[in-house]
Amino acid sequence: MYTVKDILKKKGSEVVSIDPESTVYEALKKMAGHNIGALVVTKERKLMGIFSERDYARKIILMGKTSRDSKVGELMTDRMFAVKTTTTVNDCMRLMTEQRVRHLPVLENDELLGIVSIGDVVNKTIEDQKKTISQLEDYIVGKR
Repeated sequence: MYTVKDILKKKGSEVVSIDPESTVYEALKKMAGHNIGALVVTKERKLMGIFSERDYARKIILMGKTSRDSKVGELMTDRMFAVKTTTTVNDCMRLMTEQRVRHLPVLENDELLGIVSIGDVVNKTIEDQKKTISQLEDYIVGKR
């Protein structure tokens, strides 16, 4: 069974973050520059929340606010669900589905070690299924 540690080993543990006092415009520029859909919001290395494209769409555009005048801290999602490096990929998928979230910070002893997205989880699941299918095919044709 694959774990978050396996995902981070492949994708790396770089976390792109932003200060809650930054403007939403700055956050959008940072997300575009890194080709990502969410930023971890930190203050003095402490995890405060997550700001995502979904937050932008629902809390800026629909509420008539502007991205240059609004602060990330006002609009971020502060109700987060974190995982550990030992959390299984299946448990991540279950948590993401049940809580309707797309990003999970990876924490160990209050230290931010990375972030796992729904795309990471789906890709690892597909990889695992391909491996299982290959092993079963080898077994059926007598390669083992």
